Amino acid sequence: MARVETSSSRPYHLVIFGASGFTGQFVVEEVARTASEGPKGSLKWAVAGRSKQKLEKVLEQAAGALSKPELRAEVDIIVADVAEPDSLAAMCKQAVIVLNCVGPYRFYGEPVVKACVENGAHHIDISGEPQFLEGMQLNYSSQAAEKGVYIIGSCGFDSIPADMGVLYTRNQFKGTLTAVESFLTVSAGAEGGCIHDGTWQSAIYGFADSQKLQSLRRKFNHKPLPTAGTKLKRRGALFYSNELQQYSVPFMGSDPSVVKRTQRFLAEEYEATPVQYGAYAGIGGIGNIIKMLFAGMMFLFLVKFSFGRNLLIKYPEFFSFGMFSKAGPTRKQMEASSFQFTFYGEGYTEEQDTSQGKPNAKIRTRVQGPEAGYVATPIAMVQAALTLLNEAAAVPKKGGVYTPGAAFAKTTLVDRLNKHGIQFSVI
Repeated sequence: MARVETSSSRPYHLVIFGASGFTGQFVVEEVARTASEGPKGSLKWAVAGRSKQKLEKVLEQAAGALSKPELRAEVDIIVADVAEPDSLAAMCKQAVIVLNCVGPYRFYGEPVVKACVENGAHHIDISGEPQFLEGMQLNYSSQAAEKGVYIIGSCGFDSIPADMGVLYTRNQFKGTLTAVESFLTVSAGAEGGCIHDGTWQSAIYGFADSQKLQSLRRKFNHKPLPTAGTKLKRRGALFYSNELQQYSVPFMGSDPSVVKRTQRFLAEEYEATPVQYGAYAGIGGIGNIIKMLFAGMMFLFLVKFSFGRNLLIKYPEFFSFGMFSKAGPTRKQMEASSFQFTFYGEGYTEEQDTSQGKPNAKIRTRVQGPEAGYVATPIAMVQAALTLLNEAAAVPKKGGVYTPGAAFAKTTLVDRLNKHGIQFSVI
């Protein structure tokens, strides 16, 4: 069972590392908003990062945004830097859980994971980078298990809605669920929307390094997961989705790899039937297709060369048609944006043998919520942390490196998310 008590030497339930970053500031607000949901109705927490002045400013902003002037005096500040291992060790020794908001994780993530494992702090991140997530599993899982430390990756929009959405669909299905396809749509208000360029940078380096991910995966020596029912067919690179009534593409994020890791864990640990998964995103009409094809071809060409990557990083708005920006979205844009995942599942009713014939039952579910990157992500991350603190007996018995679905399959995380505006429903 996870150790989740504070002590005189480990005074904080949560330390938000990278609290003054673009996403970190919204995680600070979310923690402040939900502090009464901590163990015994109170949460002890601190903020951490390189600059004391910037952290003070973030607390001041949060105090103003939430009308909680007491935050400035009540929340402690820890100065810690990824480049200084001793400062990370000192931070981790004081925390039950470190909420790590410092990305791109491929550059800055591992020192934090290492410090958490060595100093007995659990670690939750919001990475959407499969190479980092799977690399941490390969390199730290057995060490984390020995220390009783839980390293839970991808606890933001990547990939809690998808991973917990597949589990929710399975739990609502009467019988054996064998395959799920998800379709993501995102809507913005009159002022449009954009994503902070930290995510853009992660995508650039992820594509540039895709060969390394393949060789990393070979090191696991995984056997192929058994398939129940009809093998799920992959859809094309661009297709018209009858489900969404719009053109769609394969979802490029970490969701497919995270869901597959969860399904592998549940199959190996609990002998559950693995659910096959395909992830897609709606892109709208012909105008959007032309923009996307043009931006995509330019991106794939430039990402191969260092000068091209530098150009992409320097001018995110130009190369992404305004989808990514160095300033990130305004609060007004965030308030008007939302996301929706629709899950189409199929499987066998309870009386039907999974080895006989085609699946004979279907289910449709939905996960919907507020703006994905900076409203839904902090909600998901903070609820994941509160679930670990309040339901330590329901997570896997031994420590290790886990996906959200593997860590939280037997908890009430979905109910907690429902209460905070990320809603799961059967449709």
